[in-house]
Amino acid sequence: MNRFLSTLLSIALVLSMMVFPACAEGADADIVIIGAGGAGLSAAIEAVENGAEKVLILEMTAKTGGALNFTSGSMSAAGTIIQKEDGIEDTVESYIADIINNGDDFGGQPNVELITVYANEAAQTFDWLYENGLKDNVYSTDRATGARAVFAPEHALYSIPRTYKCTPDDKANYKSAAHEVLDALVNANDKIEVVLNTTATELIANEKGQVLSVKAKGPEGEKVYTARKGIIVATGGYSSNRKLMGQYTQYGEYYLAGGAPGSDGNALLMMQKVGAGLTAMDAIPTFPMGLVARDDDTRGQIASTYTWKTGGIVVNQNGERFCNETEANPAIREVALEEQPNAVQYDIYTDKVLADLSAAGGDIFMKYYFNAQGAGAHVMYSADSIEGLAAEIGVPAENLKKTIEEYNAAVEKGEPDQFGREFNVQNTYNLATNKIEGDKFYAIRLHALCVMTLGGVTANADMQVLDESGAVIPGLYAAGEVVGGIWGKFVSGGTGVMGPIVFGKVAARHAMANEPAEGYEVKAASNLLDESLFAKEVSTEKLFDMSRALTDGEYTATVDGQNGPMTVKVVIAGGKIASVELTENNETPSIAAPAIELVTAAIVAGNDATVDSVAGATLTSNRIMNAVAACLEQAAK
Repeated sequence: MNRFLSTLLSIALVLSMMVFPACAEGADADIVIIGAGGAGLSAAIEAVENGAEKVLILEMTAKTGGALNFTSGSMSAAGTIIQKEDGIEDTVESYIADIINNGDDFGGQPNVELITVYANEAAQTFDWLYENGLKDNVYSTDRATGARAVFAPEHALYSIPRTYKCTPDDKANYKSAAHEVLDALVNANDKIEVVLNTTATELIANEKGQVLSVKAKGPEGEKVYTARKGIIVATGGYSSNRKLMGQYTQYGEYYLAGGAPGSDGNALLMMQKVGAGLTAMDAIPTFPMGLVARDDDTRGQIASTYTWKTGGIVVNQNGERFCNETEANPAIREVALEEQPNAVQYDIYTDKVLADLSAAGGDIFMKYYFNAQGAGAHVMYSADSIEGLAAEIGVPAENLKKTIEEYNAAVEKGEPDQFGREFNVQNTYNLATNKIEGDKFYAIRLHALCVMTLGGVTANADMQVLDESGAVIPGLYAAGEVVGGIWGKFVSGGTGVMGPIVFGKVAARHAMANEPAEGYEVKAASNLLDESLFAKEVSTEKLFDMSRALTDGEYTATVDGQNGPMTVKVVIAGGKIASVELTENNETPSIAAPAIELVTAAIVAGNDATVDSVAGATLTSNRIMNAVAACLEQAAK
């Protein structure tokens, strides 16, 4: 028997070496990647293409995609297949110049070296995505020419149309077409394993001074994962950590979080503990159009009213205007709002303003506000007078009245006002001219919205993480939003998606081609971020006291959802929760799906309305639990 077991062990050893020849010496994989967003997914694919036999991706949430689950996924690149087919001539040099020109506004300091690396690889990376599926997707086109390379007005415009807006085929599970393609490539590759619901907590250096291991906590507890060639951190930024943003900007703690809920910046501290330096942490761009969620005043989504295009104005909490609402450079409007009290603005308009906006086809977001079940109905205010509107929104009536009077006088005069706003002109930002007057006055409350941050760890052109002195930390790479100081103060259109995908490929390629250096002295950075910035407030309060007796039967409850009501049916049998089903659901499918599956199952398994929320789908998780608790209240009567 001993000889038989010995033979089996020998065969198993040989087989393991045949299957994973590159992962000898106790390594779990050639490359271990932390984060399954655009950077992590592209890094995994590139690692395999460069010889990796085993790649592990550790993802804290229940699905891949990261920030790609929260963006429509516009991409940009110069010299692509699409531009050639559209007959558009473009150069990498022009692309680089536009990115730098956009990023250096308001004191931004773009990294020319890293931008050049990116721009030189962006076209071939986009073409690679195109040939692997994007060619079959539906694209937004230029109305005049039909070209698929377009200008993107949500960002400062490029000098040449080089933005590509395509929709995913599977809209129920994907918001970004790039995510859909990357997922397909990863899922088809048996050398890549994605480990979900697993959060990295600590980077570990070996006796040679190489950072090649990471401790992570998953469903089965803590485990250490070790790489042979390198660890690639691709965890995103800190746009969901308002405490951290507040450390670097005046009103950052009030910015709405619009990116991935997992973008809490924890990985920055994790890398600092092995020496990583930080840079550009105050580079936190925002959108002046954040619609706060009904059930979470820390999170929001893009939903501009665009009423200023037909004569509306914007005021702060003092009832005063603070910028040229029709300024073509969005950076100016963004920074202006960031400097207002609590980073809050009110879009002020009238029926006439709204009618002209609708006639021009510019009211695409108004469905959120004029529908009782709309996502923005709770921040829409109306009154029959200016004084009444001021009372509704809580601003000084005398200030708001004076502001409107001065604005109306400027419209009558027809000359640029004190903010440089022009009247009686027709362009993209001025579709009609109106005063703020009439029988009905409206206001919509919006906030500065942060969907991505531009600060992070320092890295070189190979995406190797650098310590405070600029030395390479052997074995440690980073890619995507977690790397700081690339773009400057603002990102250019499409780079928020393409940048991580390109730099993920760069990091993996270098890691596979080189061995980590030995002899480095690993020590923590001198300016560690405070641990308290990452502490999450966790409520221990139960939503329902499960010791109460429950009457068997079916019960339903409806709560406010993401884009409409959520209705949940709970079946009680034998005095316990037998099933939980969502009978009406207006959540964003690509984000909510894991919570709908996992939270409902956990409630039944634990016979409790209060269970752990699913990372990345916290709002949906909480809505389900609140609805179940409401059902249980009915059953307890």
